[in-house]
Amino acid sequence: MKSIQRITLYTLLAAGMLTGACTKTFLDREPLSNITPEDFLWSQADIESYSLNMYNNNTLPSHYGPGTRGFGMMGVDEHTDNMASLEYSLKYVPGEYRVPQKGGSWEFTNIYKYNYFLKTVLPRKETGKLKGNSAAIDHCIGEIYFFRAWDYFLKVQALGDFPIITDIMSDNAEVLTEASKRKPHPEVVRFILSDLDKAIQLLQENAPDGRKNRLSKNCAYLVKSRVALYEATFLKYFRNTAFVPNGPGWPGAEKAYNANYRYQAGDINGEIDWLLSQAMVSAAMVADNVPLVNNTGKLQQSLQDLPNDYYDMFSAYDMSKFQEVLLWRQFDAYGANIRNNVSQYASAGNYRIGLTRGYVDNFLMENGLPIYDNASGYKGDDYIADVRKQRDNRLWLFLKEPGQVNVLKESNLVQLGITETYPILTSSSEALAYFTGYTIRKGLNNDALHAFDVGSVVFRAAEAYLNYMEACSERTGALDGKADQYWKAIRARAKVNTDYSRTITATKMTEEAKNDWAAYSGGQLISPALYNIRRERRCEFIGEGLRNMDLRRWRALDQMITSKYQIEGFKLWGPMQEWYKDAGGSLTITYGTPNATVSSPALGKYLRPYQKTGKEFVYNGYGWTMAHYLEPIAYQHFLITAVGADVSASPIYQNPGWPVGANLPPIGF
Repeated sequence: MKSIQRITLYTLLAAGMLTGACTKTFLDREPLSNITPEDFLWSQADIESYSLNMYNNNTLPSHYGPGTRGFGMMGVDEHTDNMASLEYSLKYVPGEYRVPQKGGSWEFTNIYKYNYFLKTVLPRKETGKLKGNSAAIDHCIGEIYFFRAWDYFLKVQALGDFPIITDIMSDNAEVLTEASKRKPHPEVVRFILSDLDKAIQLLQENAPDGRKNRLSKNCAYLVKSRVALYEATFLKYFRNTAFVPNGPGWPGAEKAYNANYRYQAGDINGEIDWLLSQAMVSAAMVADNVPLVNNTGKLQQSLQDLPNDYYDMFSAYDMSKFQEVLLWRQFDAYGANIRNNVSQYASAGNYRIGLTRGYVDNFLMENGLPIYDNASGYKGDDYIADVRKQRDNRLWLFLKEPGQVNVLKESNLVQLGITETYPILTSSSEALAYFTGYTIRKGLNNDALHAFDVGSVVFRAAEAYLNYMEACSERTGALDGKADQYWKAIRARAKVNTDYSRTITATKMTEEAKNDWAAYSGGQLISPALYNIRRERRCEFIGEGLRNMDLRRWRALDQMITSKYQIEGFKLWGPMQEWYKDAGGSLTITYGTPNATVSSPALGKYLRPYQKTGKEFVYNGYGWTMAHYLEPIAYQHFLITAVGADVSASPIYQNPGWPVGANLPPIGF
């Protein structure tokens, strides 16, 4: 007979799969019949209500809740080499990031909701029992397939191998334990791509709301290219490690159900090639049909200046007019929808999330040369104004400079002209304080009336251009005509010399490695040609939340296992230190004490935001360990599926480098 404790643990697993109320046991939860009555999901109105509700319940960027600093984006690249914030991540402190007791990414809340919908609606559709417009109903079904694919993609990024569940699980211990068997991540990715193919077939060409606040066919094509590229590069760069099926030490091989796994393409090389081809075809479906918005190259500084669509695309109240935007979230600070804080934060210090020196230095000059090249014309970094001169226009537009006008108006009639101050390093207000000295303007609307209701871009077509370029280079070692066309279009908009071969020739990988973790894969420097494709991606997506995913799929963190990386900001200990002196010439910032507000000039000329007091876990720099490429699975899930007290008999296996047990560090720490 099972103990009460065992029954409770199984019930928790069932509740996670069957309700979405993870804090309730199965017996506490509301009866399923009250949640999904028999007279629901028979009509177009019911089906649309269900699918529209998923936009607020799923994990799309800017839809999943408060996130980093309020809703919206533009700060979600913190904890990478692009952006740094006051709260550093323990993932860069090997030994401090540990296996949790419960929770984590191993949960099935949304997956249940999608499966319930599909298991209920599809049979009714096949028998002709649904009432309403068939195209509208098909679109909703396509949305659910997309959402399920998206949720599974997040699982793959976090955990790698994961169970594929398409049924509605019953409250049965044996059934739930059996369902916990992990599928190798190439199989999960093929399942994701299959769901996206179904979404592509069902979604309409244009979002039915007419404003692109709902998914369209192009969104599914774009995400399909992202997923395929992710898996292809992950397999390539983690080949011959425990992180890929059949690699040495792969924990899946210890379970009988995965012991004889074979790639569907025959071997890992065939799988990589197939995935890259899928990425290219899907990306081209978007890139060939959706043009980039125009960049005037100018930053509007008065009401008389012409607007710049490229700048406004990230900070507009209504983003539906920008063709490049495939999906965006609308906010209404004065209505039922929650407000977007991005514009408010970008008008000051971006809530203590700053751009790093490495990121800023990585941008090319407008002539296409890196800043270290003798012919580049780089003006230096004594002042933020100098850093921006003759640079890639994306840096010029989105890096704030003291003295520039940020907020132009409060209405169509009143001009304000609120200017950017020098970086405030010691404010008690997190909303006002600057963390690295360099801060982002992207997402800042110059109309004060739209401080809280600017939109947030979820997907845009530029990614398809870059996905195709990278997939083509990874697959063939060269660029075809489409890739050449796409790269030149991206650089032309950035006002950078479109002769990318000039950049490749001038690139010195030992120099780039100082600024960019993605100069490496598996601890080895990559080729200048591939590197510059990665650079282009890094520069295009300032603050848009793709960096963490990219660094992991490229295996671009190994070098920090042996050589720690120190995050730096602007050149504080040069002429800009004069900004921080009072009328008597004394510094208003402190260093070299337990309560220091900035790093000591003895450590270097550049602000080191994590080397101030000596109390920081990352005082000596960011470190890494291989286990951190994937999350550990919480100990609770092994207990739930154990046989008696024997957790080793659970069908679940732990991720590489992590032990089975609560509050334990990676093996070896």
